[in-house]
Amino acid sequence: MQLLELDASTYIRSALHGADRVWPETNCYVDLWIEVLHSLGHDPRAGLAFTLSADFEGEQWQFVKYPLEDLRELYGLDVAELNPWQGLEHHIIEQLAQGRLMTAEVDSWFLPDTAGVSYRTEHVKSSIVVNKIDRDARELGYFHGASYYELGGEDYDGVLRRTEMSGDVLPPYTERIRDVSSRERSSAAIDHVMLVSAKHFARRPDGNPVEKLAARFRNDLEWLRAGGVEAFHQYAFATLRQCGATAELAVSLLEFCNEHSVETGGASKEFSRVAELAKTMQFKLARLAAGRAVDLDPLFEEMAQRWSMAFDELLPVLG
Repeated sequence: MQLLELDASTYIRSALHGADRVWPETNCYVDLWIEVLHSLGHDPRAGLAFTLSADFEGEQWQFVKYPLEDLRELYGLDVAELNPWQGLEHHIIEQLAQGRLMTAEVDSWFLPDTAGVSYRTEHVKSSIVVNKIDRDARELGYFHGASYYELGGEDYDGVLRRTEMSGDVLPPYTERIRDVSSRERSSAAIDHVMLVSAKHFARRPDGNPVEKLAARFRNDLEWLRAGGVEAFHQYAFATLRQCGATAELAVSLLEFCNEHSVETGGASKEFSRVAELAKTMQFKLARLAAGRAVDLDPLFEEMAQRWSMAFDELLPVLG
């Protein structure tokens, strides 16, 4: 059973995951929805207004995501939690039969696309969207991260929890994705995009989140030096990657607006520079983790200034 006619071997991912981008990936949830929207024939850029309300949250950059209300407003997709009371395999089959995709939290131990990271090496929770299932052949087609994949055999049994499991394992979090666009205007028209963008702009944080990140980094400097490479990878993912990728996705949102005759001033240029600076800082942070002396203050100062300038440029448009 298959909803979208996709083949993992020939799948063409969204341009938002292109190799030409400074940050080809953001986080698992945003990347997942970019590919789902892309495969459904939508422009994922239209829903990126959430980048405008992102903040630094004390020890990490906000883990941004497509809000469910935005998915409904812009794309006509109603996403709601599903109770997997009859088992994951049963509900996937049931939902696909009704023309609905389904999200599920699964164990990356059984996801072959994570080879070299967690596949058969580490138990890590991750979200997928299932598009195809063949119970007899034990095959699954699924969106995960920045692309579309297929798995089978023992991985099929493991990811769907068909093997014997202890009673203290919690059931997975699942959602069904229902298309309601036939009853609600949902073509991601530019007027809707601007309305949603203005709402997120109004919810932008007090103060400059990059300045907050810089202040926290100065406090974390000593333990980062002591933590070595492993601490660097986790810290960089939670801070610089999320900040830089958020900025680059904001550029993509503004490109969509510009293509639909909405001028956004020089905001794109400023956000682009933030994305580039965050990548440069990640390389320098790696040097620090290796025991070398680095000074990131000048980069943080420019990055914070550029972030503020981007929002100043957007104020006449969205304020």
